Amino acid sequence: MTSGDSNTIQNHAAFIWSVADLLRGDYKQSEYGKVILPLTVLRRLDCVLEPTKQAVLDRAAQLAGRNHNLDPILQKEAGEQFYNTSRFDFATLVAAPDDLADNLKHYVASFSTSARDVLDKFDFTTQIDRLDRSKLLYLVMSRFAEVDLHPDKVSNLEMGYLYEELIRKFSELSNETAGEHFTPREVIRLMVDLLFIEDDRAADQAGRHQDDLRRRLRHRRHVVGGRGPPARAQPRLESNATLYCCRARTRSSLSIKQTS
Repeated sequence: MTSGDSNTIQNHAAFIWSVADLLRGDYKQSEYGKVILPLTVLRRLDCVLEPTKQAVLDRAAQLAGRNHNLDPILQKEAGEQFYNTSRFDFATLVAAPDDLADNLKHYVASFSTSARDVLDKFDFTTQIDRLDRSKLLYLVMSRFAEVDLHPDKVSNLEMGYLYEELIRKFSELSNETAGEHFTPREVIRLMVDLLFIEDDRAADQAGRHQDDLRRRLRHRRHVVGGRGPPARAQPRLESNATLYCCRARTRSSLSIKQTS
């Protein structure tokens, strides 16, 4: 990773971290991640889909009422393995603050199944209601709308490091030990590579990543005298890697680590 990449990660992490300060008083520090992490993922998806947003909406309107599977068609329009059929994006969401909570829920629900599989694990709807009651939803959303997480600005690799940095910060606030959130670079690369992988390459690439990951973990344990990661965390490394690979073998999906 170059110094330029490092600056990009640190600048974006600092900006997103500053948004967490808005939660002070209404949220415990250990709860900041419940808001910031899903919004980081959501903003990334929003930026990725922005260039093809209108094309997807137009195509979805043409196909409305048809019974056949629309996923391949709309994925092709989006140019990604996921899409969103809501007319909203971050800019239009914050432009209507009075209806923000309902519109945001609709926006999240309008993602294709592969993206919702990830977003649902955050249970973000609960946080939308809580932010709305605390009069914080507009403030937080408007700040996230300012950050550009499009891949032209933040590469997949940088996004992986950025997400890991946020997890590290929130873990420190929660007084959790490093072992509880030990994430090797190989797992980060695996998650990033699976982010926008194409279906016909998924099984082959996932298999290669899994084999490579296991070799690297064995090598790391050998180099440091057999110690490797903390014993408590080590099973989670293997299970996480296997989970991502197995999901990719069945279908391409967004695989982003979510920390409770």
